[in-house]
Amino acid sequence: MKIFLDTVDIEFLKEFSITGLIDGITTNPLLLSKSNLECHDLIFNICSLITGPVSIEVISTSYKDMIKEGLEISKIADNIVVKLPLTYDGLIACKVLSYEYNVKVNVTLCFSVSQAILAAKVGAYFISPFVGRIDDIGQSGMQLIEAIHKIYTNYNNAFNTEIIVASVRSVTHVIQAAKIGADIVTVPPSIFKQMFMHPLTDKGLEDFLQNWNASGKKMFSS
Repeated sequence: MKIFLDTVDIEFLKEFSITGLIDGITTNPLLLSKSNLECHDLIFNICSLITGPVSIEVISTSYKDMIKEGLEISKIADNIVVKLPLTYDGLIACKVLSYEYNVKVNVTLCFSVSQAILAAKVGAYFISPFVGRIDDIGQSGMQLIEAIHKIYTNYNNAFNTEIIVASVRSVTHVIQAAKIGADIVTVPPSIFKQMFMHPLTDKGLEDFLQNWNASGKKMFSS
């Protein structure tokens, strides 16, 4: 399973891209609006740091404007993926961008299986179901992922859309997504850092170092 980061934090990306664990980036208008950089410069910088797909969402709501804006966004860098909302207009724009212009599209704000089917039929490169928000209304976000994954697998000769598990709220969500077989999970930096951590790892390292230091030995002779 690939791991995308849902962030526009340039400094975080500079620090953690060295791990080789960041396979791509997702963003949204809210994240972009909070940056001090101009959008074009911010997007270009992110695409320069990360070699994988970088999803940038349109602001327009009509399909004609989405197509126009999507084409402009796609020119910023070769690894740009245009992010479109799962609306009637968004699906029309997805079909045109995908099939007529060969632009990769991430269809976002997916909350049902029927929506995911429609997105795949119009050529979405990615579909982004929001598991956290589904959980918030008392339903199971991961059951939605499981159902979409099963249907896409049933029609793998016709549907080439990859599932990005979005609106992730915990490391447990990440693990559940991997068990189901989701293609990608996108996480905020806070959850990405949590994935590295376990108290027994810290305790074990502390014990090893204490025992080594008490032995008085050296690993290499000076």
